[in-house]
Amino acid sequence: MKERHYKSLPGIPVLIIALVLPFIGAGLGIYFGTRGHVAAALLSTVPTVFTALFLFSGLYKVEPNQSAVLSLFGKYVGTTRTQGLRWNNIFFAKKKISLRIRNFESGRLKVNDSGGSPIEIAAIVVWEVTDSSEAVYNVDDYESFVQIQSEAAIRSMASIYPYDPHEEDEVALRSHPIEVSTQMKKEIQERLTEAGITVIEARISHLAYSPEIAQAMLQRQQAGAIIAARTRIVEGAVGMVEMALDSLKEKGVVDLDEERRAAMVSNLLVVLCSDRATQPVVNTGSIY
Repeated sequence: MKERHYKSLPGIPVLIIALVLPFIGAGLGIYFGTRGHVAAALLSTVPTVFTALFLFSGLYKVEPNQSAVLSLFGKYVGTTRTQGLRWNNIFFAKKKISLRIRNFESGRLKVNDSGGSPIEIAAIVVWEVTDSSEAVYNVDDYESFVQIQSEAAIRSMASIYPYDPHEEDEVALRSHPIEVSTQMKKEIQERLTEAGITVIEARISHLAYSPEIAQAMLQRQQAGAIIAARTRIVEGAVGMVEMALDSLKEKGVVDLDEERRAAMVSNLLVVLCSDRATQPVVNTGSIY
């Protein structure tokens, strides 16, 4: 059920007329009553009062960024978004819908990532109503619908990606926030379209391993970091040793045989790759 615009009358002129009519009726009633025309007095007073009540009953206000969904005896008539004091048929039921931008933060959901590891995830969803009639008539409670469907979409999205990337350029929850947010927004939008809701933004607000495996995963991350650091150190040390040997050979400082070159390489790698300070041994005699 798509929203369609329905015209409404300005409420200020109607309000003025409704306020003036009882005074007019009362004046006419007094005029005819003083002359003994009781029937004429009643006919001039009662209709004006009922007309004023009729006009008052049709008044309603529409605030900025708000819409009024109008229905007549259960049938959808239309929607008005013109702000201010408005007037429509008194038999119209008027349902006010906020069009303001709102946000919703999910609770911390416990789900399994693509590798089966239990994680905790929460997200913030920024949304707004763009079709008032769908929000009213397609779902019972659109605000509750947003919350439940958003959490379902977050669970579905979290099971697609791993927590940490296991391969180069692999999209993961922790390392690729932009890609994950785009996918999350798409998942949530697909579920909320039928309710006339537009998702503006969706981003992860909390992400962590579940407490029962958090310590083990922390150790794994630390081990990975240590291995990566050691790899960089070894690569740098090998380059420095190669540069030192080439420099000694080019400048003719010393001519080493294969056995002495191997010993020198071993000593340099120990010095460069050790995580503790090494104690140097000074050779005061011949190198051989």
